[in-house]
Amino acid sequence: MALFKKRQVGKPGEWYYCLVHHKVEEGPECPAKDRFGPYATPEEAAHAMETAQERNLEWQNDPNWNDKTREGQGEEGDGTGTATP
Repeated sequence: MALFKKRQVGKPGEWYYCLVHHKVEEGPECPAKDRFGPYATPEEAAHAMETAQERNLEWQNDPNWNDKTREGQGEEGDGTGTATP
């Protein structure tokens, strides 16, 4: 049993958005699994959810990321196509 709980040390000037508490924090206060960042400014961190949404839309519309003609899928992604070597 550990006597002391190891706390994550943040760097001044690194900003994060906590997904659990829905707040901007300087340095990592919450575990990495619960935050986005680091960001250069608190304003960038405050818009982390919007940034993630914009990136998701870009990836969904990127033909290299959302390629429905991969092995085993037809043109409509129905699993009936043939793979090309």
